[in-house]
Amino acid sequence: MVATLDENIAAYEKVRDYLESKHFRKWVVFYDEELVGSYDDFQDAAAETVKCFGRGPYLIRQVGRPPMRLPSSVQYRRIYADD
Repeated sequence: MVATLDENIAAYEKVRDYLESKHFRKWVVFYDEELVGSYDDFQDAAAETVKCFGRGPYLIRQVGRPPMRLPSSVQYRRIYADD
């Protein structure tokens, strides 16, 4: 079973000190309670994450910044077509 968003947030918090020392200001992705990537910008992180995992749930967060939550009204849109 895939981890929930809250479980991915908890996984991030467990390794926060490590992330802040090695990936400060990078965008990291957690999926199924595992760090699966580190990116220089949000667009790259989001595009690769959606391509790999679809709708999620996953956590995309910039290390060293306070968390942001998107409103539930933000619609999912497919970035890559299966053409």
